[in-house]
Amino acid sequence: MEDLLAKWDGESVSMHRDRETDTWMFICVHSTRLGSAAGGTRMKHYPRIVDALADGMRLAEAMSLKFASVEFPHGGGKAVIALPTPEIPKGEARRRLLREYGAFINSLGGLYSAAPDMNTSALDMDVIAEVTPYVFCRTEAAGGSGDTAPDTAVGVLHGIRAACRYVFDSDDLSRRSILVQGAGGVGGHLIDLLMEADATVIATDVDAQRLAILREKGIQVVPPDSALGTECDVLAPCAVGGIINRRSIPTLRCRVIAGGANNQLETAEDADRLRERGIVYAPDFVINAGGVLHGGGLEEQHWTREVLDARLAAVGDAVYGILQRAERDGTSTDAAARRIAIARIDAS
Repeated sequence: MEDLLAKWDGESVSMHRDRETDTWMFICVHSTRLGSAAGGTRMKHYPRIVDALADGMRLAEAMSLKFASVEFPHGGGKAVIALPTPEIPKGEARRRLLREYGAFINSLGGLYSAAPDMNTSALDMDVIAEVTPYVFCRTEAAGGSGDTAPDTAVGVLHGIRAACRYVFDSDDLSRRSILVQGAGGVGGHLIDLLMEADATVIATDVDAQRLAILREKGIQVVPPDSALGTECDVLAPCAVGGIINRRSIPTLRCRVIAGGANNQLETAEDADRLRERGIVYAPDFVINAGGVLHGGGLEEQHWTREVLDARLAAVGDAVYGILQRAERDGTSTDAAARRIAIARIDAS
């Protein structure tokens, strides 16, 4: 753990142990140059505590890049609630754990504000808000902006259109086949949007029930273990991170990767591997920024729906600009996106 902290370029890591359940909580703050840190709360079991910390640190950095990429006034942070077992708490046990987590956030005095992420929801944010004001995306009934997934999917759709315009000289999705990997919150909404755009949609998910529902809708489904090797124009990862790596890249049969998942690349070198194969990658921390625009824009900046829609459409413009920049600089799209974001942070 000491080596991990020593190598990180972030600002701080705060940790707390819930003694009743032996749950460890990490709040990783990567940067506050653009404003106080904000980011999602991930609740899951990790094989080792150090794995939970590494996940939080990696995701916090991505949040810094995400806020900078869409020019939103926050720094990057991420929280991980590392459960002692794979079982996700429910009922009163969950409520008690979330209130403990909320008190932990409050003890930092506004350094970090929480939002939903893997295995947490707007309803959970309502519970956290009972003990701290530093929280985004509560339910609409509680005065928040609600679920971020629909607007995250809208931003991804604009990004897919931009990438197709760059690669195929047209953003007409009725001419494209798009494989959505992961049909949960963001992926499920993205599938609906792609169907409305008359795209040829292929979908996969580890949840057999979700696949059955998609099949009933007439959507072509493929098994999860063969999805990445399925021929398509666009691969849209919308589940876990790290699926684009030295093992999977040689098997890919797509021209574009553009999806809503965080940390899609296992390593930075994977962006160069994609470039060598001629596969255009829309950097995840840019294309999936619709969620932060939704939560922060509606709750903190008090944007109208029209302003939010315009900012979501601008996600596509940002993706297109990055693809052009990468081509001009002769570098990977991930490197180009990072340079743009870091320059904005450094200029603050």
